[in-house]
Amino acid sequence: MSDTAGLVLLAGRIVFAFFFVMAGYRHVVGGAQMTEYARGVGFPVPALAPWPSGIVLAAGGASIAAGIWPDIGALLLIAFLVPAAVWFHPFWKMPEDQTQIQSQLFFRNITLIGACVALFAVFTGLGDGLRFAVTEALIDLT
Repeated sequence: MSDTAGLVLLAGRIVFAFFFVMAGYRHVVGGAQMTEYARGVGFPVPALAPWPSGIVLAAGGASIAAGIWPDIGALLLIAFLVPAAVWFHPFWKMPEDQTQIQSQLFFRNITLIGACVALFAVFTGLGDGLRFAVTEALIDLT
C-alpha cells in the first residue's frame, strides 16, 4: 500500500471510529438512561446496556483508529451491532409512531455492519501492508 493510500485509509479509519468512540462515551455517561431504555425494550440484563456496551464500542473504535489489531476492533463492533439492531431497533414490532425512527436506527446499524465487514476484509487482506497502524491485523487472510 502506498503512503498516499495509507493516509486516505487512516483518515477514513479515524472518521469512522469517531462515531463509535463517541457512542461508547454516551453509553457510559448516560448509564441510567441506557439502562431504562434496555429495560423498556425487554432486554434480559438491562445493566449490561451502558458500561459493557460502551466499553465495546469505544474499544472497537479506538482499535480501528489507532490500528491496534483493527480486525479485532471491526469484529467487536459487529458483535455489538448485530444484536443492537435486532434487539433494540425492531421497527417491525414498534407502534406506528416509532416505526420511522426505529427503522432508520435499524438500517443505520445494518449499514455500519457492512462497513465493519468491509474494513475487516481490508485489514485481514492487507496483512503487514496496512500503513499507519500500531500493529498489523491479528487474523491473516492473505
